[in-house]
Amino acid sequence: MSKSVLTTALVLVAGAFFAPVYAQDTAAAVVSTEVAKWSIITAGFALAFAAGLAALAQGKAVAAASEAIARNPGAAGDIRGSLLLGLVLIESLAIYVLLISLILFFIKPF
Repeated sequence: MSKSVLTTALVLVAGAFFAPVYAQDTAAAVVSTEVAKWSIITAGFALAFAAGLAALAQGKAVAAASEAIARNPGAAGDIRGSLLLGLVLIESLAIYVLLISLILFFIKPF
């Protein structure tokens, strides 16, 4: 027998022998796994909705600002300032959802 085959067989036997040491309580593991799974799914859907709706809102804001500047070029500075403020506020809502999603990903809720 070669040395690598013997080492592989020894590792497999040791792994089978020590596997029960890493066993967990089934009820607690199932609840913890379910909570983690649904937290990640919820965070993913929240991010998808927030990103999609923020993109739609930003597109509508830019379209309205472009139309307003085309109708009244003299007020372009004021319209541009209001547009940037609105875009910042829309983007901050998406960033808040990202923060909440990261909390759900990395912190155990229970």
